[in-house]
Amino acid sequence: MKSSKDNHSDSLSGLFKDIGKIFDLDHWQEIWITITHNKSRSTLTAFGVFWGMFMLVAMVGAGNALDKGISSQIEGFATNSCFFWSNSTTEPYRGFRKGRNWNMTNSDIPIIRQRVKELQYISPVLFSGGGGSEKNVVRGERNGAYLVKGCYPEYDLIEKSNMIYGRYVNDIDIAEKRKVCVIGERIYEVLFQSGEDPVGKQIRVNGIYFQVIGVARSTSGVSIGGQTAETVVLPFSTMQQAFNQGNIIHFVAATANHGTPVKIVQDQITDILKQQHQISPDDKEAVGGMNIEEQFNMFNYLGIGIASLIWIVGLGTLFAGAIGVSNIMLVTVRERTREIGIRRALGATPHAIIGQIMSESIVLTVVAGILGIVVGVGILAATGIVLSQGDQFFKDPQISFGMAVGSLMILIVIGTLAGMIPAQRAMMIKPIEAIREE
Repeated sequence: MKSSKDNHSDSLSGLFKDIGKIFDLDHWQEIWITITHNKSRSTLTAFGVFWGMFMLVAMVGAGNALDKGISSQIEGFATNSCFFWSNSTTEPYRGFRKGRNWNMTNSDIPIIRQRVKELQYISPVLFSGGGGSEKNVVRGERNGAYLVKGCYPEYDLIEKSNMIYGRYVNDIDIAEKRKVCVIGERIYEVLFQSGEDPVGKQIRVNGIYFQVIGVARSTSGVSIGGQTAETVVLPFSTMQQAFNQGNIIHFVAATANHGTPVKIVQDQITDILKQQHQISPDDKEAVGGMNIEEQFNMFNYLGIGIASLIWIVGLGTLFAGAIGVSNIMLVTVRERTREIGIRRALGATPHAIIGQIMSESIVLTVVAGILGIVVGVGILAATGIVLSQGDQFFKDPQISFGMAVGSLMILIVIGTLAGMIPAQRAMMIKPIEAIREE
């Protein structure tokens, strides 16, 4: 009977033998000869794993590119924002019949600021021009048809712009009703020479001269009313006075404090507007609104759903390839029954037989899988180069280093699982019966 010391020695001896096999060239040559013995069968079997890993890498890379593209489009835009506008009423209220038109006014803004404690920023907005054939923005002989927008300085904290030249509208511009403007990047390219500093120059907007104080470039692909590159921004008070808008507001933009759901701010502002303008509390249509947080959450959930589907489909394809490997290994074990029996008769341990079969399964799976990763990454890189010249909604389709390492671990696990059943089948072979078998 062996002592615990002897058992411990045997375990260490077995461990060192297993480690030694890693560096044993004959061991790897034997595995390679076995795999390449039937090249067509091994190639077709490996193709299942290759295709599964290729599909997983390609789909994950495409999913990452879509996520990066969407993120780049909304970068710089306040996702905790909501917007309001006026619609015709749909309910009669306090002597007013339904179908009444109404407008938000300057007096609404201080009331909203006072009552909505969760409010972070708010800016009224006026719109004019844009989209028509009339050339409403002119400098000398150069002109174009562009959107004109009047707003508060806070609006730049909601829809962020990068200033190429100069500055954005400030509080002094609002207070003094200065005739100044910020033009978009595209307008600058049309009205000015390349490299020319436009700050301090005069342009005519809807027949009135304004001094350019800045050139803006949008930081995101999301914009309200029109693209920043093709918009002239005026101080809100100046636009009201210069274009005889009275105290009317076309649009209100607001953001909630961080940590506060935008829905809370949206509901409070809607209720205030209804109270101020004699609108029925039950009228769901009179105050138009858009909750940007809800829109972005929808995109986030869509991204999670796409990512989950990608992994389910990819892993499913990969495991289908692993089943193919397992089936072929079973056939291989059946064909090698006599060889395994002779090995057992010559003293090969069950551990050695299992290790041989599982090593062949892991090598076949890992080699095919790594090839799938390499081809997938190469195609993603080529696709990224092509797409970089065009639309950036699908941006930089690549997988992370962690994903590559994780894929390699998955391959090893799958190869191990694929070899377990054939290895158990090999263990059940009795040496005497195997040697007798023809």
